[in-house]
Amino acid sequence: MNRPALPFSSWLNSSAHQAWLSAEGRRLLAFARASRMAQGFAALDAAGRLPPAARAELIHTTRMTHCFAMAHIQGVPGHGELVDHGIAALAGALRDAEFGGWYALADVPGDKSAYLHAFVALAASSACVAQRPGAQRLLDEALQVIERHFWCEEQGALRESLSRDWQAEEAYRGANSNMHATEAFLALADVTGDVLWLRRALRIAGRLIHVHAAASGHRVIEHFDQAWQPLPDYNADNRADPFRPYGSTPGHSFEWARLLLHLEAALRRAGLEVPSWLLSDARGLFDSACRHAWAVDGAPGLVYSLDWDRRPVARARLHWVHAEAIAAAAALLGRTGEPQYEGWYRCFWDFCETHFIDRHHGSWHHELDSNNRPAASIWPGKPDLYHAYQALLLPRLPLAPSLATALAAM
Repeated sequence: MNRPALPFSSWLNSSAHQAWLSAEGRRLLAFARASRMAQGFAALDAAGRLPPAARAELIHTTRMTHCFAMAHIQGVPGHGELVDHGIAALAGALRDAEFGGWYALADVPGDKSAYLHAFVALAASSACVAQRPGAQRLLDEALQVIERHFWCEEQGALRESLSRDWQAEEAYRGANSNMHATEAFLALADVTGDVLWLRRALRIAGRLIHVHAAASGHRVIEHFDQAWQPLPDYNADNRADPFRPYGSTPGHSFEWARLLLHLEAALRRAGLEVPSWLLSDARGLFDSACRHAWAVDGAPGLVYSLDWDRRPVARARLHWVHAEAIAAAAALLGRTGEPQYEGWYRCFWDFCETHFIDRHHGSWHHELDSNNRPAASIWPGKPDLYHAYQALLLPRLPLAPSLATALAAM
């Protein structure tokens, strides 16, 4: 299927907009370089400094390594060595040399989560595309850990978390970890050439989106028991948790909408059967999130979470939610050419420029309160490059192959 022609006035066809995206990406990269420390990468404060108690964390090390690899692939000087630093950290203080897998915090033994290990696989795959030393060894190990400990063939999805020695398993299944596994599996299919990863991504998406979300008005059900039965009251007493919030999370609806379109394009590119629900569910997720999360409390912006009656729970505006909304709008616009997605794409970018992008201290504010003032109740500081940087890259790329591979082909 040919990509449809975009509306004549689309920003995606504008050289000025493309230049703006590129310049903003370089600005984010310059800010993020300060996150480097001896054992990996750590979270920065709102001014772009490492706090006195900063520690190298797996989430930041993997995401920074992935983003710096994409910068290196694009030919932005000075980032190859940062990728190498990330690879060394993932082979050093963040790696469990005794039991395998990776720690959440450098040199702090603990449980192993599917969410974080999906990012190890993503970082390793991007580093392989960047042709950095040690990347293939890291990728091979990440694949082995996923195969041996996290992938459940019977259920067609990932287990959530296990004890350090892999003997005890958490009685929980999560949509968030499996969503990021879907993202990683798309990249793994490109890097390994094995369509097994596409088939697995489709099984995950089928369960979480075409079965559960579609039956719930295209709201992503986030929390499940081990038998994949929904847990609607999960974290009712911790409603604004940064990783497992109560209720539905519109940001994940946007993220899933985009991933469904990447999966559709990847299946078609591989010559595999393409289910029609990938596009229809992507539309449904995006439309539902816009309708129920945008300006629902009277102020512009997307709220963080909703209850099961679609009322706002956490009214904070998080930068990652808006970054994913941008990327999803661009994906649907590129896929369909329909002007409604152009309107949302411009709306989200205008909101980010007005409220999130920090021209004084750098990077983006990670959180705003319900009046769109900088806040820090859920996400203090500016630790995350990943969501904003990808939102700047995705509108410039085809839906398949995945990010790093697409950048290498430019």
